[in-house]
Amino acid sequence: MDEKKLSGRELLFTTHGIPPMGASLSLAFQHLVAMIVGCVTPAIIVANAAGLDMSDRVILIQASLVVSAISTFLQIFPIGGKKGGFRFGSGLPVIIGVSFAYVPSMQAIAGAGEGGHLGVANIAGAMLVGGAVAVIVGLFLKKIRKFFPPIITGTVVFTIGLSLYPTAINYMAGGTSNTYELVVQTKGLTEALVYGSWQNWVVALLTLAMVVLLSNYTKGITKLAATLFGMIFGYIVALCFGMVDFSGLSSSGWFEAPHLVPFGMSFDVAACIALGLLFAVNSVQAIGDFTSTTVGGMDREPTDNELQGGILCYGATNMLGSFFGGLPTATYSQNVGIVSTNKVINRFVFAVAAGFMLLAGLIPKFSGLLTTIPQCVLGGATVSVFSTIAMTGMRLITSKGLSPRTVTVVGLSVALGVGVWQAADSIGQFPETFTMVFGKSPVVVATIVALILHNIIPKDKDSLAD
Repeated sequence: MDEKKLSGRELLFTTHGIPPMGASLSLAFQHLVAMIVGCVTPAIIVANAAGLDMSDRVILIQASLVVSAISTFLQIFPIGGKKGGFRFGSGLPVIIGVSFAYVPSMQAIAGAGEGGHLGVANIAGAMLVGGAVAVIVGLFLKKIRKFFPPIITGTVVFTIGLSLYPTAINYMAGGTSNTYELVVQTKGLTEALVYGSWQNWVVALLTLAMVVLLSNYTKGITKLAATLFGMIFGYIVALCFGMVDFSGLSSSGWFEAPHLVPFGMSFDVAACIALGLLFAVNSVQAIGDFTSTTVGGMDREPTDNELQGGILCYGATNMLGSFFGGLPTATYSQNVGIVSTNKVINRFVFAVAAGFMLLAGLIPKFSGLLTTIPQCVLGGATVSVFSTIAMTGMRLITSKGLSPRTVTVVGLSVALGVGVWQAADSIGQFPETFTMVFGKSPVVVATIVALILHNIIPKDKDSLAD
């Protein structure tokens, strides 16, 4: 198809050209609303785990949005690779945002030791190391890829989903840090915000009900952005209960550029190992999203240059993001789903969406408004997201059937990973670095065990393709 002869809406279904502005804006907004909650919520969770104050929470949210926007731009408009040579960036229509896959490990890192700025500084250092790991994976993609078949990546994703459930439940109940002493006696806020109150659960369950309703009984933008609209509904209900605190919003400005190393940067060995392993796994997992994008939106498989350029860009932009207080990013599957549905692959549309993300990240007032969302609303909105993550992992695990070998590999990996995590005192006598790596998140143990079992257990007929 000659793209130069196309015009109007036809350009939406090609990569180049500028389609009608009205259609571009509406489609870009669709991508924005599908990803915005997923992008800012991890930042809020990490900020809560680290015990950051309002101004620092705003900075963390801002950085997450700005880094996600820059990462998206670089993926859409790759550097080099026009004639099959070196490429930086995939050149594919994808949206990049902060990933929930890293949340369990980041919570553990943020809350370890003194927490606060030190906890976030340790995340920044580990993110820099992890980004370098992803770059290495990109450089040796063809050789490394075989070590991460669906049974491995599926186990990792499934375990991540399971490990996020306690976070969702605690948030639905109002957040464990919101004790009576802190909420009522110190801050002078309503008792409804106290952890475990019936008001928290009412708001959370109503939010969840709205998300489920919109996801299953509506079409179009309300279905695609069900989580966002569910949060808006829950926010309104929380307002009725007097659970929204606007006291810190007035201090937020209207424009502020990203800060360079706002929380410092430190390198904790355990944190670097934990995130480094996740970056390696998620680098390979990103191949699935790139492939889904090209298969669903372009009716073809991605080229080696596109995959390699995409992974290299993923690693390098995360390294860059660590210097601006950002959090680890990844391709967004929900936006891949939109591409597969509407077949819109024009780069201009995705550039506009990234522009919206960048603009939101440069406005502290917007980030400050997001910090006013009660934790019960976040919990009610995201519990379905976390369940989807777990089921995505299960889908990968069963993609080639559920053989006895698969049951053994996945079952033992998840059992040991989640078991040690839930019974963290079982390794309490080990060195602190060891407990940090293997006891604070189930993902590391599950990944290592899955890799070992996959390579030592004889393959049966159902798993020869792995």
